[in-house]
Amino acid sequence: MHFISLATQLLGYAALPSLASASRATVGDVHKRAVNATTSPIAPKVFIISMFPPEAAVWYHIPEFDLLAKNVTVPGFSPLFPDAHCTADGEICQLITGESEINAAVTISSLVFSRIFDLTTTYFLIGGIAGVNPEVATLGSVTFARFAVQVALQYEFDAREIPSNFTSGYVPQGSTNPAEYPRSIYGTEVFEVNDALRKLAETDDGHSSTKAVGFAQSAVLNDSADAVIYRANYQSSTLYNAGSLAPSVVECDVATSDVYYSGTLLSDAFSNTTKLFTNGTGLYGTTAQEDNATLEALLRGAINNLTDFSRIIIMRTASDFDRPFPGEAAISNLFYANQGGFEPALQNIYLAGIKVVEGILVGWEDIYEQGVKPTNYVGDIFGSLGGTPDYG
Repeated sequence: MHFISLATQLLGYAALPSLASASRATVGDVHKRAVNATTSPIAPKVFIISMFPPEAAVWYHIPEFDLLAKNVTVPGFSPLFPDAHCTADGEICQLITGESEINAAVTISSLVFSRIFDLTTTYFLIGGIAGVNPEVATLGSVTFARFAVQVALQYEFDAREIPSNFTSGYVPQGSTNPAEYPRSIYGTEVFEVNDALRKLAETDDGHSSTKAVGFAQSAVLNDSADAVIYRANYQSSTLYNAGSLAPSVVECDVATSDVYYSGTLLSDAFSNTTKLFTNGTGLYGTTAQEDNATLEALLRGAINNLTDFSRIIIMRTASDFDRPFPGEAAISNLFYANQGGFEPALQNIYLAGIKVVEGILVGWEDIYEQGVKPTNYVGDIFGSLGGTPDYG
């Protein structure tokens, strides 16, 4: 998730009184469900990954399917969100990781290695809200990423103490200048997912009733009057033309940082990091807190033949701008402005995401069961799954 104001978060949680009860059960029920699930592994076709309750709630009580029909407690999940939720037939499941990289890494690792689920042919839809770069997209937009970049995994100096020739206080690890590629690599800096699958998820190609029918481009996206008013402020700069437009489906990449940052200087710095770490290919569009952690856990599952890393879709919807409009203070943009993007972003997770889920299910036998062959490198910076990374 990308943080919203504390007041908005509290209101969001207060509006979801049924969520806690949906995620909890008596000790006896929990034990029974876990035993049953272990005896007969659930093999979802699609697993939806949510990061916090409002993102998850948009999938509950919808007409297309009932995600609360089967609730399975998974050891290692967050104590706040101990259950995975599935349809009665187990074809679609969903979980809440909890916010931040640590929560995401532990929850997804627990899922992958639990053996409660058979995830070898499962498609993972990471569906959450995010901050958005107004150079690339706008409030309410639905974005699909090819790269996830851990932008804050760097040395950091206070901007008041940096040399005059530095562009920011962030310096890649092992290097001595912000423009140098990191020389000390941890392995989680960059992940690349299946671009062919991303494009299918975005676009209805119209070739047949079983190929990408009704995917995200066919969704009618939600907007709000407040978002219309706020994004109009970005019209004063041609650089932010994309930020002034109505919501749409956009190809761009996601930055991962536990630190909630705001402002033009930091956003530009992490835009440069995204380009640097991907050898100029990545386009910094959204900012969130979990994706690299989620991807590392799924990658380790793939190394152990428990997941298929080519079956991951990163979908982030834009809830707030990562920087102010010209003339606005950064602190106002973050703390006080009524941007109006939170509710549309949540609704668009469902409105676009349901098209992705339905497209995979409809096209399962013809396309998705055997998998969508990647046309690009897929994996981490180490080449852990084979192949040669096109960055690094």
